Amino acid sequence: MRALTLACAILAVLPLLLVFYYLIKEGFSSINWAFFTHLPAPVGEKGGGMANAIVGTFVLLGEAALVGVPIGVLGGVYLSEYGGLRLNWWIRFGADILNGVPSIVWGVVVYELMVLPMHHFSGLAGGLVLGLIMIPLVMRTTEEVLQLVPHGYREASLALGVAQWRTVVQIVMRTALKGIVTGALLALARVAGETAPLIFTALGNLNWANPTQPMAALPLQIWEDAIGPFLEGHRLAWAGALVLIFLVLAINIGVRFLTRERFKQKI
Repeated sequence: MRALTLACAILAVLPLLLVFYYLIKEGFSSINWAFFTHLPAPVGEKGGGMANAIVGTFVLLGEAALVGVPIGVLGGVYLSEYGGLRLNWWIRFGADILNGVPSIVWGVVVYELMVLPMHHFSGLAGGLVLGLIMIPLVMRTTEEVLQLVPHGYREASLALGVAQWRTVVQIVMRTALKGIVTGALLALARVAGETAPLIFTALGNLNWANPTQPMAALPLQIWEDAIGPFLEGHRLAWAGALVLIFLVLAINIGVRFLTRERFKQKI
């Protein structure tokens, strides 16, 4: 059984290792200083980089965090500390359904709600759709983390005459702060590689990031280069995919860094 479980674990991790190997093989040789500092070259010409897409990705993630983290955290606080049983069940049920909705559906919804009324694509619409995808995930993880805080902390604070909202903010949320941040980072890693919703909202361009106009992002630029007929574009697409996966890896390493003390305490 030990050998069988070990083999299953290796089979589960093997695709990830193969993806890393192939991305490094195809994309590492194309990563240089120009890749991080230059704008994309005209179609068919050699050279250029993805500086605008890299900056656009960070701008979109920042916008998504401004939308998804506050709403998700406050929703999780409500579910954990205030809501009634019946209402909470329906909210959790809705959040779980939203977590399973394909991202392209989110893109179509924001396209109808924001892009069509504004009559143009924009980075603001792209940040909004990524933030909406984050909300149910942040809300559910925040609720689970807050429920791990011992009830004795709440009872002791309330027994001292502290108001409930101050107990939640200064005792419960402060105790669970690392877990809340971890959930937010995981949600950012989840949306960092989304392409389909950005096609309907941010669209992409070849200029520097401007939230009020169509804006480039790494997933969009990778997609556009990969489907093109030019080998130079394919080369940049592999390099962009490698940078994107290292960005997601860095976020996940940050999550492990924040949770290392929790694992040590369990051990």
